[in-house]
Amino acid sequence: MTTRSFAVLGYSGLVGSHLAKMLAGDPRYARGTLVGRRATGALGAPHVSEVLVDFDHPEGARRHLAADDVYCCLGTTIKKAGSQAAFHKVDCDIPVAMGREARAAGATQFLIVTAVGADPSSRVFYSRVKGEAEAGLAALDFPAGLKVFRPSLIVGERSERRPAESIAMALMSATRPLFAGGLARYRAIDAEEVARAMHRAAFSATAPGVHVYEGQSLFALA
Repeated sequence: MTTRSFAVLGYSGLVGSHLAKMLAGDPRYARGTLVGRRATGALGAPHVSEVLVDFDHPEGARRHLAADDVYCCLGTTIKKAGSQAAFHKVDCDIPVAMGREARAAGATQFLIVTAVGADPSSRVFYSRVKGEAEAGLAALDFPAGLKVFRPSLIVGERSERRPAESIAMALMSATRPLFAGGLARYRAIDAEEVARAMHRAAFSATAPGVHVYEGQSLFALA
């Protein structure tokens, strides 16, 4: 009898939307919860519920994060957030707070998308924020571990237009074969591939601790 469960944070985004569909269609999951700020009603799967929470009050999300596998695809851009402080809140403070609530609710493992180069001591603000999020989640000590996915540029159809990013996507997609060996970590990757890597990693037996998928290990899993 299937009893495994999942919860997805950031399910309306580029990676999260692919992931939610994959998980909803996986018979190994008996129950799923999509946790976010706004309803989409796109899946229509009877065993998957959609709940709205206020991320400013993370304690209200705890009962919805009582799942074996909690996936986090939350993220924004500094331009969209409006300031560095707002970006830090979305990409670090909220994921860590949600991780804390998930751990308290009994979640077994936490899987999150950050970015290539994530490092809490980086001089680059973006990389530092991503690294701080990883460090904050690692400290929660999930029983089956923290699984971190560090893609470079993520390719896919977004709901909003980002002209500069579209140009970068076209260039990086065209030059993918050049990013081999140690440069593989900088190769563009499809959003669906990132979602697939997360899905597969959730079912891979790993020891407690932090497991990072970046470059070749990420592409191999995808």
